[in-house]
Amino acid sequence: MASTASNTSKVEKTVSLIWGCELSEQNKTFEFKVSDEGKTEHQLALRTICLGDKVKDEFHIVEIVPPEQEGSDAKPVPIATLKPSILPMATMVGIELAPPVTFRLKCGSGPVFISGQHVALEDDYSWAEEEVEEEVEEEEDEDPESPPKAVKRPAASKKAGQAKKKMDEESSEEDSPVKKGKGAGRGRKPAAKK
Repeated sequence: MASTASNTSKVEKTVSLIWGCELSEQNKTFEFKVSDEGKTEHQLALRTICLGDKVKDEFHIVEIVPPEQEGSDAKPVPIATLKPSILPMATMVGIELAPPVTFRLKCGSGPVFISGQHVALEDDYSWAEEEVEEEVEEEEDEDPESPPKAVKRPAASKKAGQAKKKMDEESSEEDSPVKKGKGAGRGRKPAAKK
């Protein structure tokens, strides 16, 4: 019997992609934005911010610039301050941002590399397709014109057959007189005659 799910239940499928950008003296800002404005929910989970191999020994400050909104006096938030001789890389834990997000190299010449995961939660309707396939299979099973299916029974194992044969031999030995020759010492001893 197929399980039914209501059409109002929402199942999401997670798609995760590696993401990265570079900030430098030439490109001081980078905006992470998504063109898909559908029902898909997007998130950017930051993982690392690190300096390039040929960076100057100076402080590099990376910040997130909030989106400009009327009446909002939100200020940029620094997320990493790096210097090659002290701290060339920072690991980000628990920073998950919703697009659009703008990163800016406030101080330093770079290059500074930011990496993370772009996570998209897509609506998943594969359960509906599986349910339709199960209903079709059930309808095929209920076809009255189809011949009845043979019921398969497990074959008796070799050991079970040997055990039955041995039991039959033992019961016949008890009823028959004592045999001499091959196998005479096996099995039960005959009862003493009184």
